[in-house]
Amino acid sequence: MTVTRLDAGPRMSEAVINGDTVYLAGQVPENLDGDITQQTQEVLAEIDALMARLGGSKSDLLSCQIWLTDMADFPGMNAVWDAWVDQSNPPARATCGIAALARPGMRIEIIAIARNPKT
Repeated sequence: MTVTRLDAGPRMSEAVINGDTVYLAGQVPENLDGDITQQTQEVLAEIDALMARLGGSKSDLLSCQIWLTDMADFPGMNAVWDAWVDQSNPPARATCGIAALARPGMRIEIIAIARNPKT
């Protein structure tokens, strides 16, 4: 089975395709001044764009891990998520609190696994 790496760099790949499964790198916001609503919208838009590059959509998502630096952001993140998610094809999901993410001001990171839309 061939493994394909999208935007591979010295540290990581943006996505790794292995057979029927696509593993997305953790998606994070660029604008670290935004609140949880803005940051969640930005991260979900990045997932949409990455899935489109792969020939798919959010309907192909199988699992998402959501990391929040403040669990008080959970309701705000959920409001954005609920408006975005394909309610006919929701992925399995877990949301966890974490003390810090890679950069100060980063409130959310989402790691996703998807069905390979090309198989």
